[in-house]
Amino acid sequence: MIRPLVPADAEELAELYRANRDFLAPYEPTRPEDFYTAKGQRWRLEDEDGNGGGWRFAILDGGEIAGRINLTDVIRGPLQLANVGYFVDQRRNGRGLASAALAEVVEFAFGEAGLHRLEAGTLPDNLTSQRVLEKNGFARFGLARKLLLLGDEWRDHVLFERIAD
Repeated sequence: MIRPLVPADAEELAELYRANRDFLAPYEPTRPEDFYTAKGQRWRLEDEDGNGGGWRFAILDGGEIAGRINLTDVIRGPLQLANVGYFVDQRRNGRGLASAALAEVVEFAFGEAGLHRLEAGTLPDNLTSQRVLEKNGFARFGLARKLLLLGDEWRDHVLFERIAD
């Protein structure tokens, strides 16, 4: 269901982002134009320091990349924390791909990665993403007011957490 993203995935990932540009616009920060190019994606995939020491995975549908799921902003030491973010191609929504991918990422995070806590945030009206988190044992724990600049507006996010069992 998931595998690590590699620079060779840049073209396929850029195509996926271009196809979902309007769909993702309400949920993501404004992106520079090069984000939607293979060159821009390759640069991002090669930029280890820009990922907070985390992991980036392709969500697969058959042999195709159907989305992306990331563990970022990793904090080690006494916290052992990472943030989870994901998206699935709009045409493939509703098929359980995000839920299955998140289950695998949780297993990786609390196993091989040795993390203790995962956090995620969604827009208050993004009930679909909230259901994905809840299906995977994440619990709502708060509201971060004006957390992320989306378009020209600072937007609130509902916060979710999962602690290693």
